[in-house]
Formats: sequence, C-alpha cells, structure tokens
Amino acid sequence: MVRKQVNVCFRTAAREDILRQFRYYLFEKEIPDVAQRFLDAVESAVDLLCRTPGIGAPKQLANPLMAGLRSWPIPGFPAVRVYYICAGNELRIVRVLHGKRDIHPLLEETSE
Repeated sequence: MVRKQVNVCFRTAAREDILRQFRYYLFEKEIPDVAQRFLDAVESAVDLLCRTPGIGAPKQLANPLMAGLRSWPIPGFPAVRVYYICAGNELRIVRVLHGKRDIHPLLEETSE
C-alpha cells in the first residue's frame, strides 16, 4: 500500500508556542534534558499526525478559518496539545498550547 505524502506547515504562532515551551524548560526550570525531550516529543506527535491525520479530538470554534480543527497531546507532556487542521494533503499545525492557558480565545483569534 502506498501512503499519501503529507506536507506539514507550522503556523508562526505554533513555532512561537514550541519555542516558548522549550525555553521554559531550558531557562526557567533549568532542565535541558526535558527541553530536548519536549522537542523530540513534538516531532513524534507531528509524525503520528502525518500518518493518521484524522485522530485527535475535534474542536468547534466560531472562527470559520478553524473549521476541522483537532487536537492531540504531546507524548510525555499530556497537558500540552497540538492543535491542527488536515486539509487534503496538508497538515497545518495551528498552535501548540499548554492546557493551563485559556486556549479558546487564542484559537479563535487565529487568522493565518
């Protein structure tokens, strides 16, 4: 069986989210091994989403640009979730957010 090639696109906000969480572990908590493990876990989650893009909990938002939004936990960091949209052969990583944040307004304001 031939698997369809999926193109991954990280939105600017998602890249900033990942960097913010990485810096938190690296500089604020001073645990560089956890910071690296976080980056590896994000990569692992995105790889899984590329292979099985329909997984994850659907999120209903008023913003029509967010139609089809789903979330999936980062392995080993269950409070941090990837918010993504799969459209055709493109996987758009919209945000990567910690559950303690008020995520609903952050996702609604997304305009990219």
